Amino acid sequence: MSKANGRKAIFITGAASGMGLETARLFAEKGWFVGGVDVNEAGLDALRTELGADNCLVSRLDVTDREAYRATLAAFAEATGGKLDLLFNNAGIGRGGPFADMAWEDAMAVININLVAVLSGIHLAIPLLKATPGSLCFSTSSSSAIFGIANIAVYSATKHAVKGFTEALSVELKAAGVRVADTLPGMIDTPILPDEAKANAPTEGMWRLTPPREVAEAVWAAYHTDKIHWYVPTELEAYDLVVTQHPEMVRDQMAQSGMFNASNG
Repeated sequence: MSKANGRKAIFITGAASGMGLETARLFAEKGWFVGGVDVNEAGLDALRTELGADNCLVSRLDVTDREAYRATLAAFAEATGGKLDLLFNNAGIGRGGPFADMAWEDAMAVININLVAVLSGIHLAIPLLKATPGSLCFSTSSSSAIFGIANIAVYSATKHAVKGFTEALSVELKAAGVRVADTLPGMIDTPILPDEAKANAPTEGMWRLTPPREVAEAVWAAYHTDKIHWYVPTELEAYDLVVTQHPEMVRDQMAQSGMFNASNG
């Protein structure tokens, strides 16, 4: 008998804090077996203690290390009897500043973690997803994939790519019975969001500071439906429609307001 003992299984990258941590907690509450990886070993130790060693399999993983990722997924599959009901590609970093002034090494780190590692992890996990009826491949995109945000241009570019990749893969994997979806969070109260941005966030509206538990709840809801894009908060969906129709207006409003000077969701 596998360690998961027949339970549904979720594998979460970036599980030691923020949205990944809250998702691990929520799914564990629902009786799922949780796989969690991160580079934050102290956070992983705390997660293991909180959930109980019988209910999870957590380990340190640099998601940019493809062979380590392959081995970690193999260990998870052994613990679940080859099942992967939900892959949550959540690990990400936020490094910003004006693109002209950004260190190239920082730009490449954002690309490698926020995009390349997502592609790599999904590519490695597809056999497990295909082998699990009703599985879902879910990724963290961003509200900055609605309209690119100044001073986090590379971050925005990776999140646009994740959103587009999600849409394309949702078509490719549909015949195999694998659903593909993403979340586009706004200003989420997580460590990736700078303190200045948290302090300046409005108290209401689509750019209000939102607890990461709301993203976890979107992941849970996504598993039970066929919707592709999950906006947190939900008002961002209407904003996406406005951007599609009036991108120049949005550009000019952002340039005038100076609101977006730091990373958002």
